[in-house]
Amino acid sequence: MLVKETLRTAKRDEMIDITRQVASLVSKQGIREGIIVVYCPHTTAGIAINENADPDVKLDVLMRLDEVYPWNHPQYRHGEGNTASHLKAITTGTSQTVIVTGGKLLLGRWQGIYFCEFDGPRQREYYVKFMEG
Repeated sequence: MLVKETLRTAKRDEMIDITRQVASLVSKQGIREGIIVVYCPHTTAGIAINENADPDVKLDVLMRLDEVYPWNHPQYRHGEGNTASHLKAITTGTSQTVIVTGGKLLLGRWQGIYFCEFDGPRQREYYVKFMEG
């Protein structure tokens, strides 16, 4: 089973916690044991798993990504002017795999699943692929 989800981002750079939405999809599909893959089909956004207890972690991650990949750089050549977004998305990655056991996502105590926007605001989508077993 494959499910497409949509969301609207509000800022150029942001990390949106999608853990509850993904957990709800697992419950709706009735998956008890297996794995899911959360996939982002965009070249300027990604999917990450990281801490979701302290909101400052998201701010720190976004701050550091901006330092490593500044929005403006004299040697960037990409005509759209969003090279930094592409680099951040490559760093974050396009997907995450999560184990499902007992009908629940097997995440660490402080972990959450994030849609990472690096070129917003935009209408975006992500996919969740379910594999039972």
